[in-house]
Amino acid sequence: MSENTSLNGPIIKTEDSGFFQGLNKNISLISIIIAFVFLIWVLLSPSRAAEILGKIQTEFSSKLGGWYLYVSAFYLIVCLALAIWPKSGRVKLGGPDEKPEFSRFSWFSMMFGAGLGVGMLTYAVGEPVFHFVDNPDVIQGKAVGSEASNIRPAFKWTLLHYGLTAWGIYGMVGLGLAYFAYNRNMPLTIRSGLTPLFGKSLSGPLGHAVDITAIIATITGVGYTIALGVKQFAFGLHNVSGADWIIPEGAKDPTHISVLVCLAIITIASILSAISGVGKGIKWLSNLNMGLSFFLLLFFALFGIGSGALLFAFKHYFLAIWDYILALPSMSFTVWSEGGSVMAENGENVSSALAKWQGPWTILYWAWWIAFAPFVGLFLARVSRGRTIREFVLGAMIAPALMCLVWFALAGGSAIYAELYQSANGSIFGADLSDKLFATINSILTAGSAGALFMSLVVVVLLITYLVTSADSAILVITTIASGGKSDNRYVKHIVFWGVLLALVVGILLVAGGLNALRAAMLIGAVPFSVVVALMGVSLIKALVQSKA
Repeated sequence: MSENTSLNGPIIKTEDSGFFQGLNKNISLISIIIAFVFLIWVLLSPSRAAEILGKIQTEFSSKLGGWYLYVSAFYLIVCLALAIWPKSGRVKLGGPDEKPEFSRFSWFSMMFGAGLGVGMLTYAVGEPVFHFVDNPDVIQGKAVGSEASNIRPAFKWTLLHYGLTAWGIYGMVGLGLAYFAYNRNMPLTIRSGLTPLFGKSLSGPLGHAVDITAIIATITGVGYTIALGVKQFAFGLHNVSGADWIIPEGAKDPTHISVLVCLAIITIASILSAISGVGKGIKWLSNLNMGLSFFLLLFFALFGIGSGALLFAFKHYFLAIWDYILALPSMSFTVWSEGGSVMAENGENVSSALAKWQGPWTILYWAWWIAFAPFVGLFLARVSRGRTIREFVLGAMIAPALMCLVWFALAGGSAIYAELYQSANGSIFGADLSDKLFATINSILTAGSAGALFMSLVVVVLLITYLVTSADSAILVITTIASGGKSDNRYVKHIVFWGVLLALVVGILLVAGGLNALRAAMLIGAVPFSVVVALMGVSLIKALVQSKA
């Protein structure tokens, strides 16, 4: 197969000296200004900022819901089609003789840890439990919330948000970047993926704008993920220590001080790991958190043998795949609106209720994954040299989706089983989202027992490794984009600066407006980048057609 190498990549100038040495000054400075202007606005009027950001979240969900659903489905279709098509599927990222840099285990560990590790710990129990209480099937009268008839719908809607579409978003960015960087010798940065469409114009302001949108999306997307993780980190420390300074008696949420302390720990550790690079700190942490993840899953499996929870999880793992595949086209293209005419089983118009469910769930998720995509996609490209397109899709999309379902079936299934058939008595349902995993462990092993404290400590350590892996990978990705794709040029000052800036965004928005403020910031950051990713899909197809792949 011949490779067309006639496409010349964009020229990205970097500074030779000063603070921005090794970086493109325009990309870096504009990104920094946008971030600081936003933070200053929040600091000057936190209550007003929280109110406006809340309104933005509502408006974005109602006005852009259809766009997010359709464009996310487009990403998935393109990735699957390129893997299935014989010629394109055999194209190796880097050329026919390229060898993979990492073993399959390390490769998969890094991809999974960077992509969804923290989310799994927060939502492995939280999401199936939430959907077990309420989801579109319940709203339409096809199932009854919190009863056995709603078990299968709960897992189906959970898998929608963590299944093929989520990884298709990441895969679209990762494939585009890897192909143009390794097969066309272009810079490993976002704008390179648009070269067949815009050519040399990407060397100027247009290319700068593309990379800036990627950096802003990364800061907001990763920031929201880290915020969820540090909150759960605080819950875990309290579960282990019982310290009042973390969660005072009678309070439901961790104190700002405890959250900021947890954030500081993660920031320092992630900066140190990022300085060591992908082949050392990040690889070591990724392997560690994958090992601890399997240990946690083994815990749920072993304790589920005697109670029946394991058989329950095993059964619904395969049922969820079946239900998900059958319903995926409908779930991917159905947009509910306030003024629609969807009727429930009892004849009631439930369009408004469905729209209110879809906004904070599916639409928010697609925005979240898109905001996360420049970070995860570039990281996937960075570690996937030497893999074929088909292998990339299998390893970076299908395998992680099935692994996510293992988490939901074992952890979430154990929680639902404990509430339905054991003596949880609402302790899991009533827990905060970030505390549901610990509540499930306490229900299985008895709160305060040595076993519960040990497993809670395992989760805390696992949280730290996942958070550090996500944060340090994000820092390296931001510096790679800002340096015009020069991933090997790491300056400690840049890693420290971007790490601190990311921590400031998370800390200030958490204190000022909580998770709602971070969600709104993420929705704003995801919009322009969603267009960039769509163009990357078109660009990759055009390039492969030109190469006769």
